[in-house]
Amino acid sequence: MTSYISIILLIGLSTLLMVFMPAVSKKIGISYSIIYVIIGVVLYAIFGSALPSPLPSSNPELTLHLTELIVIISLMGTGIKIDRDFSFKKWNTPLRLISFAMLLCIAACFLLGLGFLSLTLPSAILLGAVLAPTDPVLASDVQVGPPNDQTKSETKFSLTSEAGLNDGMAFPFVWLAITFSLIAQQKEASILNWIGYHLIYKIITGGLIGYLAGKAVGFLIFKLSKKYKVLKPTQGFLAISLTLCVYAITEIAHGYGFIAVFVSALVLRHSEKEHDFHLELHDFTEQIERLLLAVLLLFFGGAIVSGILEVLDIKMVIFCFVFVLIIRPLSAYISLLGRKISFKDKIAIGFFGIRGMGSIFYLSFALVTTTFTQEKELWAIVAFTILISIFIHGATADRILKYLKVETRSEK
Repeated sequence: MTSYISIILLIGLSTLLMVFMPAVSKKIGISYSIIYVIIGVVLYAIFGSALPSPLPSSNPELTLHLTELIVIISLMGTGIKIDRDFSFKKWNTPLRLISFAMLLCIAACFLLGLGFLSLTLPSAILLGAVLAPTDPVLASDVQVGPPNDQTKSETKFSLTSEAGLNDGMAFPFVWLAITFSLIAQQKEASILNWIGYHLIYKIITGGLIGYLAGKAVGFLIFKLSKKYKVLKPTQGFLAISLTLCVYAITEIAHGYGFIAVFVSALVLRHSEKEHDFHLELHDFTEQIERLLLAVLLLFFGGAIVSGILEVLDIKMVIFCFVFVLIIRPLSAYISLLGRKISFKDKIAIGFFGIRGMGSIFYLSFALVTTTFTQEKELWAIVAFTILISIFIHGATADRILKYLKVETRSEK
């Protein structure tokens, strides 16, 4: 069997199983991400020689673009799910999470990376930037439901909106790590350029393009469709079209495409808010996201048994557990001090800081962009963090949310 045919078979089987996985997952109370990782481990342990290499180092560009694609599709689906109108008061919780909590996570990782893991300065910054964002792809089990679902908890809203916002907001810190790496290599780079270009210009550009695109598409498919019946929207793939167009245009303008995609989805969602077409958009993006996720989780499981963890040592293992179980929850809890939400909500929001495909994308992006020392160590740390996040959060999400009896309410 050729490598090409084996890839076709792998994609076919993984996506076929995904048809049934959500129902199976709900029945057993365990995230299907765990099941797919285990299947990937078994497949590559038995048939690894006949399958394509799952290691990011073997296919850096493919790893970069596949994870990039699933993240932007997930960001579109995330934005479409959120019913709550934007205001600083209503969005106070996620705004605290993407500012205070994320910065605390980055700082803690940076300090532990330098002092405990003996990483270089650029690698320590990169580790913090890569692990800081809550993943929009693997966090679906703790996110809000489809559009106009009237029972949405503060916990689920906060985790959903945080996942949508912080992928783009972590990007400047990835560039900060790249900047320090370039400086160390005596290549052209400066902190002033990072502040003006990567921190300010790219964030503003991404937000502005996303807002304008969401407004334009909302006007086209809802306002004009009322006047000209021939323009009535009927196809959910519009969500993917908007995702790709907005992302590409923003990247051409040198803005952050992640921010633009999420903002455009959020703005579109609040155009004709009660329209049934939003549910169609949501369902289509969810299906495409699950198809891609099935394949990527199998590759991730394969990477686990193919050597991505070969340099993992006891210090790295300790760091990964400390990050997932202490640093993220504590950072989130500190950031929410003074916020008038229940203690249960604060605990749940802090605990479910799931790490996943976004971290793989960011690390791939940085390593493709420039050279970092200790690349194998960075891959081992990030992969093991994602692995324990998948198993800990995937096995406990349903049970913990029920145990905490997180209150739900209508979200407008």
